[in-house]
Amino acid sequence: MKFPNVPSTSVKLMLFLFSLEGAARIWLEKEPPRSIHTWDDLVSKFINKFFPPSKTTNLRNEITRFQQKIDETFYEAWDRFNDLLRACPHHGFSELHQLDTFYNALNSNDQDSLNSAAGGNFLDKMPRECLKIIESKSKVRQSRSKAVVAKVNTSSSTPAVSSDVAELKDMVRALILDKKNQTPAPAPVKAIEQSCVT
Repeated sequence: MKFPNVPSTSVKLMLFLFSLEGAARIWLEKEPPRSIHTWDDLVSKFINKFFPPSKTTNLRNEITRFQQKIDETFYEAWDRFNDLLRACPHHGFSELHQLDTFYNALNSNDQDSLNSAAGGNFLDKMPRECLKIIESKSKVRQSRSKAVVAKVNTSSSTPAVSSDVAELKDMVRALILDKKNQTPAPAPVKAIEQSCVT
């Protein structure tokens, strides 16, 4: 929304209330009238209320110590990393620092995949190019994992699995019985003694 001769910060200031709900909305409504004059005033008061310095420090530390989990896919790691960034919108990390943190937190296979997609060292690319590569890789992996989940869900209905298991049990029993029938019974001791005597 743009209005002639009205700074965008003034428009944001007027519309901010409509973006809030719950505790944040109650906080803003309780602020004394005309106590917030500029967008910077609002940002400062909002951050001080909902992100005290100790909380900000903890959230920033979580971002800088981020590591991909052992069983975590690339998509899941990227999603979790973005959740951390959203939890601390005033983290102050540049786009390049964020990409460096994320890349260095990945397992070697995912790092190699990003390097391959970049046609060399991933971190040598411009941040916008890096984000495009990550988003592309993330979408591919996400669609693949959805397909696998869908395949598992459609083929794992309980009656079908039960009948498959029952069929496998029958096949194993038949193989065991067949094996027993093919193995000759051991000769009695007397028969062995008589064959040795003659």
